[in-house]
Amino acid sequence: MGGRPLIGVSTYLETGTRWGVWELEAALLPAAYPRLVQRAGGLACMLPPDDPGLAAAAVARLDGLVVAGGPDVDPGRYGAGRDPRTGPPAPARDAWELALIHAALASGTPLLGICRGMQLLNVALGGTLVQHLEGHTEAVGVFGAHPVKPVPGTLYASLVPEGVSVPTYHHQSVARLGRGLLPSAHAEDGTVEAVELPAHRGWVIGVQWHPEMGQDPRVMRGLVSAAG
Repeated sequence: MGGRPLIGVSTYLETGTRWGVWELEAALLPAAYPRLVQRAGGLACMLPPDDPGLAAAAVARLDGLVVAGGPDVDPGRYGAGRDPRTGPPAPARDAWELALIHAALASGTPLLGICRGMQLLNVALGGTLVQHLEGHTEAVGVFGAHPVKPVPGTLYASLVPEGVSVPTYHHQSVARLGRGLLPSAHAEDGTVEAVELPAHRGWVIGVQWHPEMGQDPRVMRGLVSAAG
């Protein structure tokens, strides 16, 4: 690997996907994710949904883990009824990524959750989600931008000490924080935009925005550095 840490990135699993003459089920990952890992000095590999019982073995081969953005987490995972504005469930992906998160936490593998990944980290630790939030999506299929402010003294603030504008596309957010998680950045409306696990023996951060859609690699560099 030329000294580059191996960073696994979870993927979508979609049906009816078409490319060329083919229309088949596909494991998909927007190219911006591996490109950001590469820019940050890591070697990216894809982790499509699999048997959750294999998650610990998969994580054992990695130096770091990214849980990527994607569909809404099934509210049944945090004991809530379904809001009519919550998207369709992705049970295979929920099960696989929750298993990956628990494996990374158990092994001390550096972990970065992005958008859905941050929400799923919160759920994995017993937290809950706001199922619909206005003002954090520009339009359907269009990323917006808004400022986030770091919480002084946090790991996130050590990586990005100043307030920055971030690419955003989400309609859900953290409600009750999971066990041990602390907020490390907020939007102007008070929405928790980053979380971390300071008491953990590894490097664990979740961000609600999409760093892969911007030009700031500092959070991913933090993961790759910890993974190295």
